[in-house]
Amino acid sequence: MAEQLGKLVGFDKVYPRSYVAWEGTDYCLARDEAGDKVLCVRGDTEGFEGEPRGDVLVCPRSARNANTLRTRLPWLQATPLGLATSAGCGDRLGLATPGHLRAIREVGAIAPILAQQSMRENARTLRSPQDVMDDALWGVLEEGWREAWGADADHLKTTEDIDVCVLAGYTFFTVDPGDHVDNDAHTDPLETLWRKYEALPWTRLRDYPDGMRARYLDMGGAHPHSPVLEQLDLHFDELSLLRAACKYGGALAHAVEMYEHLARATGSALFELEISVDETETPTSPLEHFFIASELSRLGVEWVSLAPRYVGRFEKGVDYIGDLEVFETEFTKHAFIARMMGPYKLSIHSGSDKFSIYPTMAEHTEGLAHLKTAGTSYLEALRAIAGVDPGLFREILALARERYETDRVTYHVSADVDEVPVPETLSDAELAGVLDTFDGREVLHVTFGSALDRFGKRLKAVLDEYEEAHYAALKAHFVRHLLPFAAQ
Repeated sequence: MAEQLGKLVGFDKVYPRSYVAWEGTDYCLARDEAGDKVLCVRGDTEGFEGEPRGDVLVCPRSARNANTLRTRLPWLQATPLGLATSAGCGDRLGLATPGHLRAIREVGAIAPILAQQSMRENARTLRSPQDVMDDALWGVLEEGWREAWGADADHLKTTEDIDVCVLAGYTFFTVDPGDHVDNDAHTDPLETLWRKYEALPWTRLRDYPDGMRARYLDMGGAHPHSPVLEQLDLHFDELSLLRAACKYGGALAHAVEMYEHLARATGSALFELEISVDETETPTSPLEHFFIASELSRLGVEWVSLAPRYVGRFEKGVDYIGDLEVFETEFTKHAFIARMMGPYKLSIHSGSDKFSIYPTMAEHTEGLAHLKTAGTSYLEALRAIAGVDPGLFREILALARERYETDRVTYHVSADVDEVPVPETLSDAELAGVLDTFDGREVLHVTFGSALDRFGKRLKAVLDEYEEAHYAALKAHFVRHLLPFAAQ
């Protein structure tokens, strides 16, 4: 039927999986004479804008048409995913959703979050939260996906950001109170900790200094979750409580205010909350994880996922850096706390390409896991470009070497740009290999904003022309990410 609909308006290229017959109206995606993707609608065309061709309305992929579609076809709306094992598929180019979904289809047992982008990434890619949602919608339609999918308003820091993302239809909200974490409390002397402890925002925490000390220093079975610490052979003393409270007290107060604003902003609509403290200087110990979860619960926050700052280094687009045995020992405790005090999912931020620790994460979370990726999809888009347009890849690589020292400032990365080959020294066949090296991946990853500023239109045009090569690269890469989690 998709082919027939396309032929009615003279289009040779149609997307069979996109065809939908719903409540007396037919829909499908096709490419018009100019090569642009368009929506074909036959039947009830009210609310759509486009050009009539016989009894078919040929519609641009505009914001208005996306909005009309999501009111017509319920599976094009993002929904909460609950405690299902999930993967966030960040898409900085707005072109990757079909490739992501092909990987999800092949692996199975993973719920996808297809619209995921932070306000920082939106600023660098010149996209709005609504743009991200609309791009995901068109990808869902193109690939014929009818199952649930989520949308993550990532790393939200202000209530204004929440409001924008609620209006755009997001269902999963990652609150990032990292700016309110006191990293110095990790090493402050006792005298300094006492001064900071007394100055915590107790009114906002709905607590008082002696009350918190009584709860944690004399748990004696009175604390509702004290058996969790007993099973882990962990306990609070005065120093560890002061460090946890001073380090995370301000962040907890901010997180509660963000949650309560979110609940008001969404009204009766369902939403899910993630709390993220991963972008901090010091690791979150299991004891501190317990403290965060305990305080959030006391303050009435309901959350589905939590992202601690794990031990070791989670740099962008490369494998885990650290002692694998130490990581497993610590992660086992984090997973136990999440199961017993929720249950809620453990979220793994900067989670792409951490292949050495995926089996550990999958085993110990027992399905309560959310893997968050973003820049790795951009890197795999570059892999496709290396194969189909070596000249463009060389220009992007040269710019990345030029911009790395400036663009790396906002990232925790350790690549050495001098280890990244000069483009002129590589044959066409060697270009994609840069993406298989530690330094090459990081240098190309963190300079994505500069690359899009200079080459964005060309880059997207090439990927659009060679979309199957792009989708194939994404699928292969994401299948490798997802398999360990689907096996549980």
